[in-house]
Amino acid sequence: MMARRSDAPVRAILGPTNTGKTYLAIERMCGHSSGVIGFPLRLLAREVYDRVVAIKGEKQVALLTGEERIVPPTARYFLCTAESMPVPGGDSHHDDDHQRDFAFAAIDEAQLGIDPERGHVFTDRMLRARGREETLILGSDTLRPIIRELLPEAEIVSRPRFSTLRYSGSVKLSRLPPRSAVVAFSAEQVYALAEMLRRFKGGAAVVMGALSPATRNAQVAMFQRGEVDYLVATDAIGMGLNMDVAHVAFAGLEKFDGRRDRRLTIPEMAQIAGRAGRHQKDGTFGTLGLSEDSGGFSEEEVEAIGDHRFRPLDSVYWRNADLDFSDVGSLIRSLETKSDDPILRSAPEAIDLAVLKLLAEDPAIVARRGVQARRLWAVCGLPDFRKVGPMHHARMVRRLYSYIGEGGHIPHEWFAAEVTRLDNVTGDIEALADRIAGIRSWAYIAHRIDWLKDPAKWAERTRGVEARLSDALHERLTQRFVDRRTAVLVRDIGARGADALPVTVAADGEVSVGPEPIGHLSGFEFRVDPSARLADKRLLLAAAERRLGDELDRRAKALVEAEDHIFQLTVEDNGGLAVAADGHVLARLAPGRSLLEPALRTARSLDRLSTPTRAALRERLERRLDAEISRHLGALERLAAAAGDPSRSPGVRALAAMLADAGGVMPRKAALSAIAHLEQADRSALHALRVRLGPLDVFIGTLLKPAAQHWRAALLAVKQGQTMPALPAAGAATLTAEANPRGAALAYRRLGNSWIRIDLADRLASHARKVRSAGGDDPVDRDLATSIGLSEDALAKLMSDIGFAKAGDAWRWRGRRGHRPDRAPSRSHAFAELAKLKKT
Repeated sequence: MMARRSDAPVRAILGPTNTGKTYLAIERMCGHSSGVIGFPLRLLAREVYDRVVAIKGEKQVALLTGEERIVPPTARYFLCTAESMPVPGGDSHHDDDHQRDFAFAAIDEAQLGIDPERGHVFTDRMLRARGREETLILGSDTLRPIIRELLPEAEIVSRPRFSTLRYSGSVKLSRLPPRSAVVAFSAEQVYALAEMLRRFKGGAAVVMGALSPATRNAQVAMFQRGEVDYLVATDAIGMGLNMDVAHVAFAGLEKFDGRRDRRLTIPEMAQIAGRAGRHQKDGTFGTLGLSEDSGGFSEEEVEAIGDHRFRPLDSVYWRNADLDFSDVGSLIRSLETKSDDPILRSAPEAIDLAVLKLLAEDPAIVARRGVQARRLWAVCGLPDFRKVGPMHHARMVRRLYSYIGEGGHIPHEWFAAEVTRLDNVTGDIEALADRIAGIRSWAYIAHRIDWLKDPAKWAERTRGVEARLSDALHERLTQRFVDRRTAVLVRDIGARGADALPVTVAADGEVSVGPEPIGHLSGFEFRVDPSARLADKRLLLAAAERRLGDELDRRAKALVEAEDHIFQLTVEDNGGLAVAADGHVLARLAPGRSLLEPALRTARSLDRLSTPTRAALRERLERRLDAEISRHLGALERLAAAAGDPSRSPGVRALAAMLADAGGVMPRKAALSAIAHLEQADRSALHALRVRLGPLDVFIGTLLKPAAQHWRAALLAVKQGQTMPALPAAGAATLTAEANPRGAALAYRRLGNSWIRIDLADRLASHARKVRSAGGDDPVDRDLATSIGLSEDALAKLMSDIGFAKAGDAWRWRGRRGHRPDRAPSRSHAFAELAKLKKT
């Protein structure tokens, strides 16, 4: 950049944030044949670079930062960080840029001249960066007295804020309004706040100065697109980053400035708060859970920020730019030269000077002169991206200088090994952020054309590594701090209310809110996506329940009109009985008024249906259940009806009631008293009801069929409050000892260690009785016993139950134990049974 010309106008554009100063500088630069602008942040330089490329084309635009150097041969417009701005001689660490000449020059955020760490750079650019035709100095109105004193020829133009900025007090994080930015002053606090916003609001974008431009842009893009309504950032947000923020909430009002914890100055507060509102859209600012008594804004601070009234600067930091490279000692003395102007305060020792002094303790280094001293100063300009401090940073600088101090190059083996070590996208947020800080150092080195033999190759390599790390970091930040489903819910609830959420149900049951899947609707039960975190599940479930009513009613009405085969009696994992459709439980069976009338309790998932729809579906399920019971247990229903029929005789009613209550099968000995008082007409009536009064058991033959057995087992289990038993294989004549006793007892008689089906036992018993009555010798039906595989032990037990005992090879009638077939039970016992029946 050329030296200042007396006829080149210098204009200072001063005013609060949100005044469009940066846009004015871009517009003015693009009106000239060439230009350069220095910015306080690499992120901001990149943002403006992209904007100017869109206007002028990438071949005419260059980007110069510590870690990026995009300089097309025909570039005429340069966007830079303040440290990387080409300046005429002196303090710059970038010797290769000294000869550039620009028609336009501008320095942004020039009030940063008061910053203890970087202030001397902004002061230097304000004093020496000049355009051939026009120069702009952009900054806060607090800079006005400094401009008047140091640049009396400069024209000062005030730019008013386009919108108003209003204080809105303190607010809890859970009540933070949409489109808010929360500002914190440490990475730990940023992460903690972002995590809480994920739980309360669905997530937040994260912006910090340590992020790469790619990561920062990806995070800001999420916020700008409305994917999240909240942003958590460090105070880097105050440096011209343009976003649609409506409210700025301060998580605190103190920061560590590299030396001590201190309260923010009012201009710093205003710089950050001024990000709220855009162009003519008003904004608000406040604190996050802070009161004025606990460190919130004072009335004076609120009034000053709202009225844009700040104490003018009375000095800025300065460091001598006219450097003496005759030797290292002279270089240090020239850097520590003080100004005679009281406005130009000596800058605190920056890290480049601190590293230089540490290296100068080495006699071999302090003796360097001329070109070697200039190279040493260039290496000391390597920024401490890793924030390790002068002592540790000086070790890396010393090693670099050992390679290039004599005009050599950095060994590519060492360079490649360090870059490869950082090219690792695994790990958490902190690990990735640390690697990005590391790769920034190597990217800075790669952009020094005289430090490497093939700088273009290594610049491309480091750019690729940073891009991969940035993508991975963006992904980790999004995974950790953004739940898109909850964000959509929170945003839509706030904008339209819960009843207007855009909930859709796909054909496969996937439930989505807007574009985000939140769970699955299986039958009438909504299950939250298992990947949703526990804190979000209640919100997701509540939203779905409120908005799925129409879909659930539609499904219920379809079931009301469905064919009978849709419904099945099913056994749940806990052994309970339920009515289901397509595998989805609709109702569960519970004990009712009688065995054949179980209660039907609808599943809780049906509670979400409207009352009329739920009642209609319940009625449909009851009809289906009644139809299945009638189909398979019709004989038992007729028997139960006879038990309650007043036109039937007491004997029929008594036995019918006992048999119906037992499920249609009972041992004869349990009904002896009732059987003993049956008249012949009663026996005929029971025969018409298909009741078999067998020698061993009383049963209805049709109830021994597999389907009837299944339903009897189910209804008996429900009545007794038990689980569904395992049933024998259909049609089995005999069972082994391993058979489930409850399931076998439905249709089988136990014979020691085996079982025989009741109707087959009845046939064997009837055959034995007939043989005895006819005076035959062998009461055993050998053919039947052999065909069903009845063992000798089982046969002996059965014959014993019938009333026979074996004597040698012959069977002798002895009558059944505990029963004298020639005598009926006492009349008093029979009358007692009849009296019980009448009472019921």
